[in-house]
Amino acid sequence: MIYKLDPLGDPRWPAFVDRHPNASVFHTSGWLEAVRRTYGYKPVVFTTSSPTHELRNGLLFCRVRSWLTGRHMVSLPFSDYCEPLCDWSEFEVLVRYLQSALDHQDWKYLELRLRDGCLSSQPEKVGFGVKDRRLLHRVSLTSLPDDLLATWQQDLIQCAERAGVVERVGNSERQLRDFYSLCLSSQKRQKLPIQPYKWFQNVAQCLGECLAIRTAYKDDLPVASIWTLRFRNTVYCKYGCSNATFKPLGAMPFLLSRATCEAKSSGATAFDLGRAEVGNDEAATFNNGCRLVPQTLTYWKFPGTLSDSVRFERRVKILKGLFSLMPSRLLIAAGKFLYPLIG
Repeated sequence: MIYKLDPLGDPRWPAFVDRHPNASVFHTSGWLEAVRRTYGYKPVVFTTSSPTHELRNGLLFCRVRSWLTGRHMVSLPFSDYCEPLCDWSEFEVLVRYLQSALDHQDWKYLELRLRDGCLSSQPEKVGFGVKDRRLLHRVSLTSLPDDLLATWQQDLIQCAERAGVVERVGNSERQLRDFYSLCLSSQKRQKLPIQPYKWFQNVAQCLGECLAIRTAYKDDLPVASIWTLRFRNTVYCKYGCSNATFKPLGAMPFLLSRATCEAKSSGATAFDLGRAEVGNDEAATFNNGCRLVPQTLTYWKFPGTLSDSVRFERRVKILKGLFSLMPSRLLIAAGKFLYPLIG
C-alpha cells in the first residue's frame, strides 16, 4: 500500500528528515515552504508507511502545473539534488506506483535529481532516461588540515585583505538587496534570467537562522556575496555572485575560505559548494585548488530517453542567446514569468 502525506502539515516529516542520513536542507520544511510561497508548488511525499505509524521511508516531489513544460512532478524544484529517503527496494516500489499512476493522474512525466551512487542501482533500470547532467563540488572538512587558507587560493585571499575587503554576515534587508544586485549582474553575464526577488525573501524568512548572507565590501560597495545554509553537519553554499570588475581582488575565494573555516570550527563535516555545469572552467580551477573530485549529478526523466538530454541542451543554448540580448529590467521580468513555469 502506498500513502501520500503533506510534508508541511504532517509532524512526522520534520522528525524523519532530522534523523535520516541522506536528508539534506532541500528536504526541510523551511525550504519546501519557501518553494510553496513563491511558486505555489505543493509538496507531496509518497511512502509505504501508514498514517498511524512512524515514517520509515519517503519520496518527495512537488507538483508543477505549467503550460510550458506540462504537468509533471519534480524531486525537487530549485534544488541541486534531492535524495530518495529510502533504500532501493522501497524506491522501486514507490516509483513503480507513480509510473503506473501517470496516466490516471494526467501527469506528463516524473523528474528525479540525484547524486550518482546515492542508490545501489540506477534509475535507468526502472525506465528513466537522462535529462541533464551537472557537477557537484563538495569539501570534506574532516580531511582538511587546520590551516584551511593554504588550500583556498591563498594569494587571492591575501590580496583581498590587503585591498581592504571586509566581510559582513547576516540576513538583513540591506544585505538581501546588495546580494540581489550582484546576482542580477552575474546572471546577465551567464545569459540567464534571475529568480524573483520574493524567492530570496522567502528563503531568508523560511530558513531563518539556518541562513547566512556573507557579502564582501570594498569601500562600502558590495563586490561579492554568497548564501550559506546549515543543516545538521553540512553547510551548503547555495548561491554565489560577484561584480566582475572587482574580480582581481579575490573577494569570492575570500568569502568561501572564511565560510569554510567557520563551518569547520562550528563542527560541520562537509561544505557543499553546489552544482556547476560540466566544463565550467572557473569552478574547476577553484575546486582543483581544494583538491576536490567533483561528483556527478544526474537529472532523470520518466518517460524519457538519452535523446532528451541533447534536446534539453539545445533549448538552453537557444534561450541563452535570447537572454544575452536583454537589458537587466527584462531579465528580471523574464525571471518572474519563466521560473514558475519551469519547475
